[in-house]
Amino acid sequence: MSLRKYLSSRVFFAQILAALAIIAAVSYLFFHWITYTTHHGEEITVPDLSKLSAEQAQEKLVAIDLDYIILDTVDFRPDFPKLTIVEQEPKAGSKVKQGRKIYIKINASKYTMVSIPDLVEKTYRQAVPTLEAVGLHEGTISYKPYLGKDMVLEMRMDGKKLKAGDKVLKSSKIDLVLGDGKVTYEETVDSTVVDTTKMPVNEP
Repeated sequence: MSLRKYLSSRVFFAQILAALAIIAAVSYLFFHWITYTTHHGEEITVPDLSKLSAEQAQEKLVAIDLDYIILDTVDFRPDFPKLTIVEQEPKAGSKVKQGRKIYIKINASKYTMVSIPDLVEKTYRQAVPTLEAVGLHEGTISYKPYLGKDMVLEMRMDGKKLKAGDKVLKSSKIDLVLGDGKVTYEETVDSTVVDTTKMPVNEP
């Protein structure tokens, strides 16, 4: 049989149809296998791990075929129990595939120590933002006679006088003693004048 007659014969068309059927069947089986092995369309809802310990989070994640990685420990947050999860990525409610790792951050066990900034002779308006910049808070404000109004004269905590560089727990409240501005310049000068009438006189 010549090639031309073969290409136009029923046998050739039957073989083409059989080959197409085999390709279709193989393709179907291949994509079905891919879908099964990759869990295509199967997603897991990420649980809320907030305020759980790492051990509690692991139990919860393992039960739904997820895992976790601790990224870091963050500064102590009083609204979270110590050594519990404060942040997670992906967020709670996100859809992920099985085996996905959840990245978490853990709350510190206590506040860190910070140094007291030098506030003496700074104004009250300068002192408060300086305190907040290092994680401290304004405490009780009191006044005493001094020429400069609202000038910081002392820093105290729990009745103890502080100096620049002293270490306290972050988020502590620092009491400030300010000048009341009621002492005049003349009064300041007068208080430093020596009473010569009380000085001993050296007789010749």
